[in-house]
Amino acid sequence: MKRRDLFAAGFGLVAFSGRAMAQQGPIRTHALSLLGEPALPADFPHWPWVNPDAPKGGQVTLTALGSFDSLNPFILRGTPAVGLINLYDQLLATSSDEASTEYAHLAETIEIPADRMGVSFELREGARWHDGRPITAEDVVFSFQTLRAQGRPFFRSYWGDVAEAVAESPRRVTFRFRSNENRELALILGQIYVLPKHFWEGRDFARPLQEAPLGSGSYRVESFDSGRSITYARVPDAWSANLNTKRGTENFDVMRYEYFRDATVAFEAFKAGQIDFRTENIARNWATGYDFPAMRRGLVIRDEIRHELPTGMQAFVMNLRRPLFQDARVREALMTVFDYEWLNANIFNGLYARTTSFFSNSELASSGLPEGRELEILERYRGRVPESVFTTEYRLPVTDGSGNNRDGLRRALTLMREAGWEVRNRRMVNPQGQGFSFEILLNGASFERVALPYVQWLQRLGIEARVRTVDPAQYQVRTDAFDFDMTVDVMGQSLSPGNEQRDYWTCEKARENGSQNVAGICDPVVDELVELLINAPDREELIHRTRALDRVLLHHHFVIPQWHNRRFWVAFWDRFGRPERNPRYGLGFDSWWIDPARDAALTAARRG
Repeated sequence: MKRRDLFAAGFGLVAFSGRAMAQQGPIRTHALSLLGEPALPADFPHWPWVNPDAPKGGQVTLTALGSFDSLNPFILRGTPAVGLINLYDQLLATSSDEASTEYAHLAETIEIPADRMGVSFELREGARWHDGRPITAEDVVFSFQTLRAQGRPFFRSYWGDVAEAVAESPRRVTFRFRSNENRELALILGQIYVLPKHFWEGRDFARPLQEAPLGSGSYRVESFDSGRSITYARVPDAWSANLNTKRGTENFDVMRYEYFRDATVAFEAFKAGQIDFRTENIARNWATGYDFPAMRRGLVIRDEIRHELPTGMQAFVMNLRRPLFQDARVREALMTVFDYEWLNANIFNGLYARTTSFFSNSELASSGLPEGRELEILERYRGRVPESVFTTEYRLPVTDGSGNNRDGLRRALTLMREAGWEVRNRRMVNPQGQGFSFEILLNGASFERVALPYVQWLQRLGIEARVRTVDPAQYQVRTDAFDFDMTVDVMGQSLSPGNEQRDYWTCEKARENGSQNVAGICDPVVDELVELLINAPDREELIHRTRALDRVLLHHHFVIPQWHNRRFWVAFWDRFGRPERNPRYGLGFDSWWIDPARDAALTAARRG
C-alpha cells in the first residue's frame, strides 16, 4: 500500500436514491456507484475492454527499484515487496472503465439498509484460500479490525466513520456507520483486502513478514530473494478464475520482479532484454533514450496511451513542521524562483503540462475566481483564509524559458524581505544572521536533473539548498518519520475524493508518522473543508466543495507545483497480445497476455 494510491471511491446514493425513495426496505445490488447507475448488469460476462479468450501462460519480468525486507504490504514497518496485493481478494472489484463504480467480487451481493447507516456483504459460496479453507465473514472482520488497529495510519482515517464490523453468519458481514452522511463509505469498505485470520493467528501482524503469506487471489508467492527479486505464480484453480471480474485478466503464468538500485541500470536491463515491459516517467528518456538496436529492429515497441485519470499534484513539498517554511510569503518566494518553462524546454522536451491544481485533469479543479455555490462556501471562511482566495486568480509564475528569471528573483526578494529576511554578503539571512539553508531529499538520481537547476536558482537569491539522494528504502523511512526539509511527493486523486482527504491534509494526520500528510498541513479551515467534502450530499455539491478546498490549499502556497502527463508512456518487447482498447481510467496491463506467435518470432529474431 504505497503512498498516493488512487482510490476510485463512491457511495451509491446517486445510483440508488430513486429506488430508495420508492421502497422502505433495504436495497440489494451487485454494484455501487457515485455517479449514476452502474453501466454493467449483474450478469455481465466480463469487463468490456478485455479479451475473454486471452490465452494463459508465459512468464513476464518487470522492474522494481530499491529493495524489500517484508512480505506484509499493509504496515508501517519494513519495506514491502511489490505485487503483494495480487495475493488477496477484495469484496468489490473496481471498474477501470467507469468513474467510482465497483462490482461484486468476493461479495456476491451488497445490501444497504433504508436508513443508510451501514452496509452488508454476502460472500460468494466457494470462495477459498489457497490452502482450501473457505473465506468467511470472520476473515473480513479480522481484516478490518487488524488493518485499522495495526496497519498503516491511512486505514484509521479512511474507515474512521465505521462504528463496528460484525460477522452475522459465516458468509454475511455487516459494517455499521456512525452516521449516514458519509456518501462513499459503503464502497470504500468494498476495497478491503481480505486477509486469512487463521494464517495470522500466532504471528505478529505489526512486524515485517519474512515468509510467503497465504492468499486467495490469482497469484501466490513462488519464491523470493530478499531485496533482489520476487516471483509470483498464477494459481490455476483459484476460486475466482471464472468470475466476470477476472475473466480475460491476470493471464501470465509467472510474474517476476527484478530489483535494481538505480533507475538508469534498470533501463539498461530493459534495453538488454532482461525486462519485458516498462512504463517511462522521464521525459528525456522518452524523447531520446529509445534509440537502441532492438528498437531499430522493431523488436521493442513504444506506445503512448491516453487516459482520463485525474493527475493530482506532483510538487516540491516543504515540510511545514520546520520553522523555516511556516511563513506563506517564504513559500511563495521559493515557488516564484522555480523556472518551469526553462525545465520544460531544456529537460522535458516540451512533453509535460504544468500542474495548477491539486485535482488537475478533472472537473474538480478550481479555476478563475470563485463564484456561485463555491463562493458561498468560501464566504463563511472570509478572514480565516488568504484574501487572495477571493480577489486573485491562482496563477503560477511564467518565464520566457531563457533561464534568466530576473522578474521572478525580484518578486521573490520582495517577499523574503516582507517575511523578515534580507541579503547580506550574498547570503539570505534572518535578523539574527542565520542563513536560509535546507536540504532537498530525493529517492532516486533521475530527479537530480530537476533539483540541481533549482538549487542554482535559489543560490542567486542567497539561499543555500543541498540535494541528498538516498535509496528508496531509506527514503520511505525518512518520509514516514517526516525527517526531511523538502522533497518531491505525488498527491494522487480520484474522480470522487472522499475519506482519504483526511489523511492528506488534516491536523491529526500531520502529527501521525506514516500518514500521507507529508507537508504537515495543519489549518482549521482545511480540516473543516475536508469534512464538508466527505459529507457532500450529491455530485454537484461535491464538485463545489472540492474546488473550494483546492483553492484554499493553492493560495496557502503549501507546495511548489510541478507537472503532469496525460498519457501512459509504455515500452515493451514485442511478445505481448493486448485488447483492442484500454480502459478509460487505467493502463490495463493485467489484461495483456503472451502471444505465442509473437513470442516465438521474438525468440528467433534474438537468436538471429
